[in-house]
Amino acid sequence: MTPAVEVERLGKTFGTLAALSDVSFAVAPGERFGVIGPDGAGKSTLFRLLATLLRPTAGTARVLGLDPVRDLWKLRPRLGYMPGRFSLYPDLSVDENLHFFASVFGTRMADQRAQIDPVYRQLEPFRNRRASALSGGMKQKLALCCALIHTPELLLLDEPTTGVDAVSRREFWDLLDTLKAGGLTVIVSTPYMDEAMRCDRVALVQQGRVLAVDTPAAIAAGFGRPLYAIEAADRYGALLALRAAPETHSVFPFGAALHYADTRTSLPDAAVETHVRGVLARAGITGASVTPAAPTIEDAFMAKADAR
Repeated sequence: MTPAVEVERLGKTFGTLAALSDVSFAVAPGERFGVIGPDGAGKSTLFRLLATLLRPTAGTARVLGLDPVRDLWKLRPRLGYMPGRFSLYPDLSVDENLHFFASVFGTRMADQRAQIDPVYRQLEPFRNRRASALSGGMKQKLALCCALIHTPELLLLDEPTTGVDAVSRREFWDLLDTLKAGGLTVIVSTPYMDEAMRCDRVALVQQGRVLAVDTPAAIAAGFGRPLYAIEAADRYGALLALRAAPETHSVFPFGAALHYADTRTSLPDAAVETHVRGVLARAGITGASVTPAAPTIEDAFMAKADAR
């Protein structure tokens, strides 16, 4: 099967700054592929390269079988692109924005109603409201509608839910489930690890480089050593004490707990608990709980980033 997107040793520099270095991956048709990483990792630069908005300084990319540099005018009508920052016309209403973007691609909103209907149904009560007056979640849904109005073959979503409330985030990803069920290929970037779990495969990106490409479950399973959740009243004190212990392989805040891994991978759980309690007791911290925990994709990301 020919990949929908194929990137080989792609790089982009801005002056002396390397925004992307030696990036390689492929995306299958109909796949929902996640690009996961913190702010400044190079996600937006990658999306702009795929969307024909930037030229690479190294490597190659094929998008829907076309070169984003040489074939940009053939490729652009086949793409739907939603940038990270809201970029629609704030003084136009919901329907006016949709009519405008449909006309740009030589179609009409009425002709594309079936394509956008899963998203537009939630926007329709606000069809005459100016885009600037919409909530953050509704702005993102309008931007998604505009990206779908011409029935693209590939949808590029650059951090579509950043800054949006938790309910709107969930609703947005439910809409992506509907689009995936229709066979649309989607590449989506996000800094949220819970959203990564809703992708078929993900690329972990840090400082412009790809750390791993696999299914979320496989990346989490690749953590490679026993993990423990530690809860203590003085979480920060516990963090400092454990980081100072020579037996500590890694320890990071994780919600209300700390996720701890020991350098000795074959210790029984009871021995690890005794060791951790001893380290904390010497720091004046008592009453901590130590329980085995299943590694998550966030744990794997932290481990891979720390190894670099």
